[in-house]
Amino acid sequence: MATEALVSFAVERIGEMLIQEANFFKGVRGQVERLHRDLRAMQCFLEEADKKEEEDSRVRNWVSEIREAVYEAEDIIDMFILNAQSLRTHSFPERAFKKLTNRYKVGKKVEAIQLGLQEISNRREALGIKNIGEGTSTSRSAQMLQDLRRSTPHAEEHVVVGLENEADKLVNQLVGGDQRRRVMSLVGMGGIGKTTLAKKVYNHTQVLKHFPDCRAWAYVSQDCRPRDVYMQIIKQICASTKEKVEMMEKLQEHELGAFLHEHLKDNNRYLIVLDDVWSPSDWSCLAKRSSNDPDCLGNVFPDGGKGSRLLLTTRYKEVASHADARSIPHEMRLLSKQQSWDLFRRKAFLDIEAESYLPDLKELGEKMVDKCNGLPLAIVLLGGLLSKNMSHIEWKKVHDNMSAKEGQIAGVMTMLNLSYIDLPSYLKPCFLHLSLFPEDYVISTRKLLLLWIAEGFVLEQDRQSMKDTAEIYLNELINRNLIQVVRTSVNARVMECRVHDFIRELAIEKAKVHNFFGTNTVVDPHLFPSTTSSLFSLKSRRQSIYSDFERYASIEHSCTPYLRSLLFFNLGGICQASQLDFIAKCFKVLRVLDLEGLGIENLPSIIGELIHLRYLGLRHTGLKMLPLSICNLRNLQTLDINNLNRVPDVIWKITNMRYLYIEEQEEDDPLKIDTVQNLQILSGITFNQWIRNNSSKLTCLEKLKIEGSCELVEGVEFSNSIAKLHSSLKSLYLKASDESTIPSLALSSCPHLCKLDIKGRMQKLTETFQFPRNLSQLTLEGCRLDCDPMPILEKLPKLLTLRLRAGSYLGKEMHVSANGFPRLKILQLLGLSGLVMLNIEKGAMPWLMQLQFHVTTEIFGLNELLNLVEVKIPIVSLRVMIMFHKIKVSFWGLTRIAGTKGGIHICRQKGKPGTPSYPAGWLSGLTLASSRQALEQLADFLERSRRLSFVRTRAFDL
Repeated sequence: MATEALVSFAVERIGEMLIQEANFFKGVRGQVERLHRDLRAMQCFLEEADKKEEEDSRVRNWVSEIREAVYEAEDIIDMFILNAQSLRTHSFPERAFKKLTNRYKVGKKVEAIQLGLQEISNRREALGIKNIGEGTSTSRSAQMLQDLRRSTPHAEEHVVVGLENEADKLVNQLVGGDQRRRVMSLVGMGGIGKTTLAKKVYNHTQVLKHFPDCRAWAYVSQDCRPRDVYMQIIKQICASTKEKVEMMEKLQEHELGAFLHEHLKDNNRYLIVLDDVWSPSDWSCLAKRSSNDPDCLGNVFPDGGKGSRLLLTTRYKEVASHADARSIPHEMRLLSKQQSWDLFRRKAFLDIEAESYLPDLKELGEKMVDKCNGLPLAIVLLGGLLSKNMSHIEWKKVHDNMSAKEGQIAGVMTMLNLSYIDLPSYLKPCFLHLSLFPEDYVISTRKLLLLWIAEGFVLEQDRQSMKDTAEIYLNELINRNLIQVVRTSVNARVMECRVHDFIRELAIEKAKVHNFFGTNTVVDPHLFPSTTSSLFSLKSRRQSIYSDFERYASIEHSCTPYLRSLLFFNLGGICQASQLDFIAKCFKVLRVLDLEGLGIENLPSIIGELIHLRYLGLRHTGLKMLPLSICNLRNLQTLDINNLNRVPDVIWKITNMRYLYIEEQEEDDPLKIDTVQNLQILSGITFNQWIRNNSSKLTCLEKLKIEGSCELVEGVEFSNSIAKLHSSLKSLYLKASDESTIPSLALSSCPHLCKLDIKGRMQKLTETFQFPRNLSQLTLEGCRLDCDPMPILEKLPKLLTLRLRAGSYLGKEMHVSANGFPRLKILQLLGLSGLVMLNIEKGAMPWLMQLQFHVTTEIFGLNELLNLVEVKIPIVSLRVMIMFHKIKVSFWGLTRIAGTKGGIHICRQKGKPGTPSYPAGWLSGLTLASSRQALEQLADFLERSRRLSFVRTRAFDL
């Protein structure tokens, strides 16, 4: 639950403050330490309560009381430190008197909280919830959820839209391919149509003919019980008499598994659908697969080499890869706008002819369907609700009440709620935090991870940075289909994401229950023309403001004194420094302040009074100067700003800073940062600023971006300054401005450096032995190299990704020798206008999977790249795309790259076009002959495209 994570953060934070703020706690240290111990003990109960909170209102209320006590404890301690800090400016007699008074008051308040926690603990027993974690019986509410979700293959959905092609592909995979037993998976968020597609495939004529004797459908659910699943299957594949069923009912779980195994082994081939599998451990339990032997095929579902198949539906990619690492999971997609309308029309209008419904109903229907954002379950429920009444008045009521999820639409939230219940406690606060972002907002993952860290949702892990841990949390939410990926980097890291509207509604609903933020987080003049302070609850801990900054600034904020996070979105406009004063005056214990996108002429110096601030976002504000008082933000971990005129030379005082983004400074004044020894990311420092610091003190620095002019920087001195980061540096980005030349580099002493980006002129390319020995990603741009870089770069033993961008190489030819690039998987040659030929010798780049280049570059040796699965070609004519579809290129699929410049993406048909990565070993299913045939087809198409583009260019020149 979110509360368990909240208490964990409170315990961690109070422990830190007892160490870091020891001077402030004189006189009350004993009480605070006891509170710390009480909260730590409470964690154990909350861990158990997590299992029952959704089902038992008494547990939910008990947890709510703990949450409020924790909030109160945080408020008291934060305000005590704030008051103690403010006394430093008072005279000694006054300071001494107020210190005693404050300590007495906070001591009494802490004692009152301790008594309250004791009463809560006693009430837990009095309410009969003493043994929260005991018992295995399923509650009535949990059983209702399972009954709602339970599926059978016989109730096939006849109105199916947008799944025809997917069904055909799945049918071909079920009845074709190799003869080994394969586990295929349908993966997607709740309500996206996994079970519907599985039913359609299960009942397909070809499938019925291919698996005539042994087919079974079993519903698994969150409450996975292998014995029940085995019984479901046995009853469908065995001609069982009543007596035989009664006999099997008496068998133990392992006995039933053995019986099922023997029956399946005796059959020619079998097809079994396992609907709604929730975890890898559930699959392992069902298959009785040894966790110590991932290659073991299990002893329940045998592999007789007869082409047997299992089909899983799951919300989690992890389940799919665990069940069969060699099969590519089928990821369900949301419906397009037209598909959504077609599905709704068939559900809402039933037998009415397509064009016979009233225009006003169509207009209302389209608006409501848009709100479903392509989620089939939502559209089906909406259509079913509206089909009962064709009145415009009734449809308007549903339209107006959709945000309240009235009627059957609530069923969507009930289904999605299962995914929330299944979240581990550490992920729930991260999920609730998504409720703060506007609808359809594209979220920068870099920013999201830093916000989670500042909020305290990510705790320290041994040998792992908090940012890496936060990224693991993000990927887990993505794998659970609660976050949608918008954009990835070349090495498949998620750069941008968004949240489906219904998932966001679920997050908002849960956030309100947990007092995660106030009841109203949006100040919208269209919705609330007479905005007042009553919009925000006294318990409001977080607020996100989507519009009208002036209206928000003008209301009374005394009702939310303990606000911890304040985020502004899409506001625009310009505000004066005086208009921002209210933030520091009203929200004194603020931890997160994000003003990104709000036009700011000046930041008031009073901002320095927010001593609890951990995150300050000022990107794209137009702010040119920071006040000197920023040095008082001693707890600040993240400062994110760009395009400053100059950075004040006071950053060195903020010793808790971890993530500093100051890109595109207009002036190159000195900046001392070598005292900030906790710094992990430093982005935007200039070459001249960097060289004046003692980099050996920055022992935690993992990511470094240096930019600006480097004319006055001496090569050996600069190279040595980077080498001093040998114990921590993982990523280095050098960006030279104007005509200055990047200093020479010797990075062999940086064993952890795996990513290197260089943008700017280089005198010559660093020799192979001077590169980091573990370098896996290299990007060069604007280096203006005259000599072919491949003879040097091909010897880098661990290089996986190489990107040579515009102006990096000025020559016409490149040559890769045999055995060159032994591990390279991605090669991008972009914007190399003079490059006419790339020669790849046999044996080079044996693992290359993705190749990107301009169509006018002729490539020799393409036929030997047997693992190549993707080719991207920017800026091609429509004639090239037409030609692809005319000639026989059966092994490949083509999609168009969106954007102003366009281009094409060619992908092996085996696998999903556009997917940047493939499961290890999937190509093993292809024969060497078929791979060569595929490459021959590709080479022929590329040669035709090159000639076509050459002719077109010549004609244009003439």
